[in-house]
Amino acid sequence: MPKPSASKATGKTCRFISGVVEGFYGRPWTMEQRTELFQREKKWGLNTYLYAPKDDYKHRMYWRDLYSPEEAEKLVALITAAKKNGVDFIYAISPGLDITFSNPKEVATLKRKLDQVSGFGCSSFSLLFDDIETEMCPADKQAFSSFAHAQVAVTNEVFTHLGQPDTFLFCPTDYCAAFCTPNVSQSAYLHTVGENLLPGIDVLWTGPKVVSHHITVESIVEVSSVLKRAPVIWDNIHANDYDPQRIFMGPYKDRPTDLIPKLRGVLTNPNCEYHPNFVAIHTLATWCRSEGGRGGGQRDVEMTGGGDDEAGSDPCYSPKRALTLALTDWLQEFLSTDQPGGPRPLNPTHLKKESSDEEPMQTDVGDPVYVPGSGDNPLFTAEPLTLDDLQLLSELFYLPYEHGSTARTMLTELDWLKAHREAVGDAETEMTAEWRSRAKCFDVMCVAVFTMFNRLSNAPNRSILYDLYNYICDIKSGVTLARAYVKQLGGQSRPSAQVMTDDPEPWGFRGGLSGEFQRMLPCHGNRDLFRHPPMTSVYSIRPFCPEDKTEIQKIHMEMQRGEAKAPAAALPALISDGLAGGQLSPSPNCGLVLEDERGVCGYALGLTDATAAALNNQRTLPGDFPSLVTMQLHPRVTDPAPARRMIGSLLSLMKTSGSRGVFCELRQGDRRMFDFYSKLERALCLCGTVLLQTR
Repeated sequence: MPKPSASKATGKTCRFISGVVEGFYGRPWTMEQRTELFQREKKWGLNTYLYAPKDDYKHRMYWRDLYSPEEAEKLVALITAAKKNGVDFIYAISPGLDITFSNPKEVATLKRKLDQVSGFGCSSFSLLFDDIETEMCPADKQAFSSFAHAQVAVTNEVFTHLGQPDTFLFCPTDYCAAFCTPNVSQSAYLHTVGENLLPGIDVLWTGPKVVSHHITVESIVEVSSVLKRAPVIWDNIHANDYDPQRIFMGPYKDRPTDLIPKLRGVLTNPNCEYHPNFVAIHTLATWCRSEGGRGGGQRDVEMTGGGDDEAGSDPCYSPKRALTLALTDWLQEFLSTDQPGGPRPLNPTHLKKESSDEEPMQTDVGDPVYVPGSGDNPLFTAEPLTLDDLQLLSELFYLPYEHGSTARTMLTELDWLKAHREAVGDAETEMTAEWRSRAKCFDVMCVAVFTMFNRLSNAPNRSILYDLYNYICDIKSGVTLARAYVKQLGGQSRPSAQVMTDDPEPWGFRGGLSGEFQRMLPCHGNRDLFRHPPMTSVYSIRPFCPEDKTEIQKIHMEMQRGEAKAPAAALPALISDGLAGGQLSPSPNCGLVLEDERGVCGYALGLTDATAAALNNQRTLPGDFPSLVTMQLHPRVTDPAPARRMIGSLLSLMKTSGSRGVFCELRQGDRRMFDFYSKLERALCLCGTVLLQTR
């Protein structure tokens, strides 16, 4: 683990804070689970637990209320259990919802509450001001020059009242870079905190975002400079309280171990479900230990070359290796029975127990073991869960910004099979053979998911299974639908009622009010982790150059011929014909070209001021829309995603160039582009920015 360091500000020796924050929204963990967590932390070398469950009423909503004798007894037991395992129990309170900072009675109430918890044996504390409104009440506006000054004043007073404890954490309202105005280095709020918060108080920070994909050394150096102290990372990389359909069992990653000397500590705020956090906490512990190899000593784990996730790898920490270590340990817990009446052991003869082990109401002890006859069904035999099964489970439920390798492969293969379904015909071709081969490989991956589901469902440890069950049922359902669809495409089965019907059973689609809302709102799906492969591996967008005129003219003429049966000369003239035909040049930095492996396949061109072009065509501009755009795609471009990206980029470029409104022209026969622009307007909320005209 990282070595303790001496604080220059206080002169105290500070150990590196490492462990878990229970800070999610939802059902808090049980006292038994927390006690088990302390034992895990001791075993894995972690040293801290921050008590901050958002839905503990007396932590947040009713922070003024003292704990009852029954509640106090539980907290005393919890704090005692933490101490027994060498874990620093930090009690957090969140008064920011409704505290009046300038009212001495409010501050006294806060002190009284923390004094009560101190009497339970707790010596470490935290004040949290996250996820609250930033508007101050009139009384606070009179007393304090800013929201930050109000928070700092109360925090310093409470810290001093408690005797300046060795561990005291402050969570700012602007707790990530995304919340800082205008940015971290110029944030008045953070500068107030850094300059006025007492040196012995540490500051919590989530990184660039609330759920940060990457946390870099440079970003931590920047915020440390403003805060005048190294932050404690409150890491939400494994948190899932914002989406009931997601859970994360990938390794702790995308945080270089070079961060460790720059930080005061790291606390993971993981999944709401307790048991699936085995991977998140285990791999964090491995990450914290791995920094020891930097000083020339022996590393805590042997690092070996990995797969894709090892690109640009940390010399001291391998996420792939850390995950394997965690899953190997977790497998042993899956295979241990956690309660009476668990699944039948693999060997039926193990059912016999000594009389002293018999459970109440267990009536079958001593009954002869059933042996099926020659014509009877064989006994069901549960296959044991394997490390490969857990590896697959992790890859299917990996991290917020990344699918595991198997999940990526399944998505890629399904996309390819769907895009090339015309290859499955009567004639056997090379493409047909490839399609069937890849369909077979996809089917093998689907079967592996079903096998994993069955083995997990029969694992002896039911507590872990129950935390996972909704998620593995959901993925099994999705994979079942995908498998049926591929079989139908390949002619191996009749069209599936689950996939093809317009009146499916409820389990045949993902619904709910939330899903309905999302499908109606702009830009739904533009943050999907799986990008359409042609968009990333085939299509590219680059700036227009004069050499592109010939190819653009070809596309323009070809599309004109396809728009109407009449000759091109008979088509109504558009101002934009001059742009596409080469008579007009786009404004500087207002032209983009789409390319695939065969060359130019689309374009988007713009004029920031189309007044002169309109006069030449004896036309008038449409009101407040002085700028003109034109876009066209070759018919071989079937994916709308790169087209949306191209026109979105062009509109941004034109806005930067001073455009205050854009119009585009379409011929009435060009239904393809009319539909595209109509959907684009809804998707990008461009009403009032882009005007559509037809001729």
